[in-house]
Amino acid sequence: MSDKQDPTPVKALHPVYTVTNIQNKIRTLDGTKVSYSSWVRLFKLHAKGYRVLAHIDDDLLARVLEPDSTAYEAWFKIQNIFLNNKGSRAAALEHEFTNLTLRAMSSLEAYCQRLKDLASQLNDVDCPVNEKRLVLQLVRGLPSEFDTAGAYINQTLPPWDTACSMLQLEIQRQRARDSHSSTEIVATVEHDPPANSNILLQ
Repeated sequence: MSDKQDPTPVKALHPVYTVTNIQNKIRTLDGTKVSYSSWVRLFKLHAKGYRVLAHIDDDLLARVLEPDSTAYEAWFKIQNIFLNNKGSRAAALEHEFTNLTLRAMSSLEAYCQRLKDLASQLNDVDCPVNEKRLVLQLVRGLPSEFDTAGAYINQTLPPWDTACSMLQLEIQRQRARDSHSSTEIVATVEHDPPANSNILLQ
């Protein structure tokens, strides 16, 4: 019996076959929580990682969605759905962006995320929002208890992430102050006798 190994090379499995559920890799495109531009970036990132990026422009790809439809055509159909009627979409997004307030949201985190999502969607319709404007709008929607922190952010115009962190620290500071004040009030009530206690003792 020969000890020689089979010289036939074993063909490596293409990475794309390791994906069992694409939804675990790419979030569902809904145009609200996941904007078109962020979905495209994520899609292309995974397509490159799994070595199928070239298929996006391959008109010989197997038919998808409709008869005689290529991946290239399907890609641009999605693009048109989310980028058509740019004028009206931009007006609606701009209105929500400039009128959003912290009080209208459930938390600071939700407020920051919604502003970021709206800015991303405005970028999709050719109305770019730069970081400075995003930070200024962040401050604009704050209630009066953030006036001091907001004024400092307006003056220094820190990066977006830094501005959000500063506001989170301000919330923590306000909560600690309120908690300390409540403790002092309780302590005062417990140790100070009622005003008429001397009368009752006589």
